[in-house]
Amino acid sequence: MSTSAPIFTSPEHVSAALRGDGYALLRPQDVAALAGCPLAALAELEASWDQLAPDNYLKDGGRYRRRRHSCFVQDDGAAPRQVAHRSHWQPLEYNALHGGMNRLFEPVLAETVARPAWGALIGAVGALCTAARGGAAHPWYIEAHQFRIDTTDGIGRPTPEGAHRDGVDFVAVLLVGRHQIKGGETRIFEAAGPNGKRFTLTEPWSLLLLDDASVIHESTPIQPLGRHGHRDTLVLTYRAGAFQGQN
Repeated sequence: MSTSAPIFTSPEHVSAALRGDGYALLRPQDVAALAGCPLAALAELEASWDQLAPDNYLKDGGRYRRRRHSCFVQDDGAAPRQVAHRSHWQPLEYNALHGGMNRLFEPVLAETVARPAWGALIGAVGALCTAARGGAAHPWYIEAHQFRIDTTDGIGRPTPEGAHRDGVDFVAVLLVGRHQIKGGETRIFEAAGPNGKRFTLTEPWSLLLLDDASVIHESTPIQPLGRHGHRDTLVLTYRAGAFQGQN
């Protein structure tokens, strides 16, 4: 596996990168431009990460993860619409640690969803996913996860299940912020090959977009460099057909 600084993708090359490499990596300013909003509007979402609820489902007994979760559907050319709150479910084949469990998390705050930048961001990523599939029109079933991994107990694990796929079509990982930590390296592996990439996201609102069928991914544990060390991310999954657990 090669180690390198993040190599960013030009917005016009996202579809080709997803088809060829299984992932694309966008700079914050390009993410904002695609969403049609200033980067400052995305930054205004960041305060909501201070209001996440504890994740009470961690099987490793950890207390390092806080999160919120809500679901949306995006029809072709339309803005994403929020749908009824539901459990998050994954099969064991994709999540050996927490698969097979109906995990009901606190929803994303209504005031967060109401901010124009929230819907614009989810819709813009959905448009990238549609373009990568050749522009075919179909609804995307979207799950939005706000995560905070903290180092209160020494080590925080962004992906306690290890390297994995999510059982969806596309996964978008947006770095929201890093505070007083080291670690948290992103690792991407070919699902059916020997190659991999590793780099550390440091710029808030950098976007890693993954073709979930082509690659597996993980983030390494974080350790504190000072008090209240934590790493915040927004993870968006896009699946055609239905939410997981519906079919």
